[in-house]
Amino acid sequence: MPHTQQLMDDLRGDGDYGILLAAQMGGVPNELQLIIQTARYDEAAQGLRERRAYIVRVLGVREHRISLGVFGSLFFARQQEHPLLYHHNTPLAAVRFEGRPKDVNELVLDIHQAYVLTFGPWRELAADINRAQPLVNLLASGEGVLGVMPRPAAERMAKVLAHHGLAAHLDEQPFETEDEHGRSRLMTLLGVGDSYFVAIDYSVQQMGKTGT
Repeated sequence: MPHTQQLMDDLRGDGDYGILLAAQMGGVPNELQLIIQTARYDEAAQGLRERRAYIVRVLGVREHRISLGVFGSLFFARQQEHPLLYHHNTPLAAVRFEGRPKDVNELVLDIHQAYVLTFGPWRELAADINRAQPLVNLLASGEGVLGVMPRPAAERMAKVLAHHGLAAHLDEQPFETEDEHGRSRLMTLLGVGDSYFVAIDYSVQQMGKTGT
């Protein structure tokens, strides 16, 4: 897709910027259309000089966060290349444990750290953890389900639990990479500054005249 590469090239330099001007519903279900203007900082004019405008169609949107305005980076990721895709492209697993830690507060801190190391700033532990009772009470109970989370996070949690002397077991849920028609179920990711879009696919088309 030449326009996709052109858009990425427009944003490659230190003085290159993009502006996410608008986001609107597309013509089919679960489609978003993004209007992006690229620009280059003109030091003499102390401002941005417009280059090209693009329409990006985000197809089969599963999850998104939108922040309009100026951004400095744009990237695409597929399969398991980004933590935001773990919830969509890897099996979910229930993390079961048995035993009591010597220091439950230290274990809680290690669980939070393990989650941050897996997902960075993109996810919150509260979304995947068992919230039936406070985490300290759960871990002090002697057995239970820590939470249900993507396999990369579940495997890391199992190591943390084992480090604190608890027995850990993962109950993995069924996961299919293709639907009944042989089409891929795996999601892709488009990151636009602070915005992101988890979707089936994307298309990029230049709008109007070519800039410099």
